[in-house]
Amino acid sequence: MADDLLTGLHVAVTRPVDQAASLCEAIECYGGKAITFPLIAISPLIDYFAFEQAIANLEDANWAIFISTNAVDNALPRILKKFGKIPKNLKFAAIGHQTAKQLSLYGVQQVLTPQTRFDSETLLALAEMHDVANETIIIFRGLGGRDVLAETLKSRGANIIFAECYRRTNPQKDAQLLSRLWQQNQLNAVVVTSSEAMRNLVDLASESDYLQHVTLCVNHARIAELPIQLGLKVLVTDAPGDDAMIKCLSQLVNKHG
Repeated sequence: MADDLLTGLHVAVTRPVDQAASLCEAIECYGGKAITFPLIAISPLIDYFAFEQAIANLEDANWAIFISTNAVDNALPRILKKFGKIPKNLKFAAIGHQTAKQLSLYGVQQVLTPQTRFDSETLLALAEMHDVANETIIIFRGLGGRDVLAETLKSRGANIIFAECYRRTNPQKDAQLLSRLWQQNQLNAVVVTSSEAMRNLVDLASESDYLQHVTLCVNHARIAELPIQLGLKVLVTDAPGDDAMIKCLSQLVNKHG
């Protein structure tokens, strides 16, 4: 990619601060202007009693499914503290390669992972997730995650246990920042990589119409559903990862450069 690929493009990135750095750096590297505008913050739970109950019989479970890197980082230290090691009988699955990579940092090397789109539906399509009758599957996630994974596995005869190990909040205090930037011709696109962040963005923008004039760049069709319903302009990447998002953003340069 050329160093001037994103010249003239002003992009707000709504990822949590610690997860936004690599994309922001890439945007700047390719000549764009990155605006950090986190709409999700990851925090530990106030009380881990329910989580401890959920993992009490981890050694007797068949599968541990991790929804995100946040689930890994908030669960594995507690699992290792409780059991001293990873239970040998346990099979691991992850929604995506980044989550699997994070598991490897804790010594988990064999992880079932989708190879195309990284979501619950693609994981469920794998053969290993079909033959789960009478198996116990523990799903590690944040509070109030999607239920499609659990409901589908239940319909296939699995016993599902939720191990919720972190919470998501909206840390954004300056609701009108993006509106002001757009009025100053300093906002062309907003990167949104979770459905919850998209809901937060739409809620914050309810008093302004700037979202009608910028392009929302998302990394999954599911995240695009709400803004499309609202008549907003949306681009969906053709793959996960920062490179695909940069490619997606580059489509806007001729329009705004």
